[in-house]
Amino acid sequence: MNWQAISFDWNQVRAFLAAAEEGSFSGAARALKSTQPTIGRQISALEGSLGVMLLERSMRGLTLTQAGRELLDHVRAMGEAATLISMAADGQSQDVTGEVTVTATDLMSAAILPSTLAPLRQTAPGIRVRIVATGDIRNLMQREADIAIRHVRPEQSDLIARHVADFRGTLYGSSAYLEGAGRPRSPREVADLAFIGIPDPDRLIAPLRNHGVPVRAENFVMSSDSNVVEWELVKAGYGISMLPEVLCEAEPGIEKVLPSLPSLQFPVWLVTHRELRTNRRIRVVFDTLARGLAEVAARASRSIS
Repeated sequence: MNWQAISFDWNQVRAFLAAAEEGSFSGAARALKSTQPTIGRQISALEGSLGVMLLERSMRGLTLTQAGRELLDHVRAMGEAATLISMAADGQSQDVTGEVTVTATDLMSAAILPSTLAPLRQTAPGIRVRIVATGDIRNLMQREADIAIRHVRPEQSDLIARHVADFRGTLYGSSAYLEGAGRPRSPREVADLAFIGIPDPDRLIAPLRNHGVPVRAENFVMSSDSNVVEWELVKAGYGISMLPEVLCEAEPGIEKVLPSLPSLQFPVWLVTHRELRTNRRIRVVFDTLARGLAEVAARASRSIS
């Protein structure tokens, strides 16, 4: 441990994190039960100790600088760790009990969430997680779920949303299918293959055409509302599909259709209601998911690069 490198005050870091998440000094002051001038002084002191500007102040509010954006993920991880440390210190993590409902797509639920949620069995064994595997947008305001994993940021101001990771997707197929159909050598040749997709193929056709793949609706020989079914059809050799790299790169017998084809990026947002601030079990599950999904994305990035 390089102790000399740790030159900041935790209260200053906490003020920066609250201001970034709340979008203003006044919001951070309310969240931390402090005052706006105190928050401003703490953040200025943090910027001074680090030698960088983290936030730009304007009439429109606060904007993260490049240095602030780079620091934010690390600070969030520190905040989540501090929460778990505090709870472990007074035994609260073992005492947190009750059910938390998490909703995500069926493929995310089946392939990503089991390993991501595994730490809960040690840190908070009294929490029962119910996973609602659906692509429907569950209404958090109506309490149909406690936490939602989405690929778009919600517009409702009463919801708390955190961008935790970016997953990437590209076209994959089974090696057996590509050997039989012929591996394409250009984006144009990709359009000669059979596609597996969702019932509304237009959502995929447009971005593929932007990358030079003149795919048509007639290319989609099979479709399903279920991402898990889509995944199994690709593994069975029925055709190719746009699938997450984090899943496909670890699957034997599955390969990129055209390695030179740019991948598409889709964000991962954790969304919950404002009870996150007062409900300990939701907070524990939310932080566990945030940390786990970020780690999954980081591992995928390292393995691909």
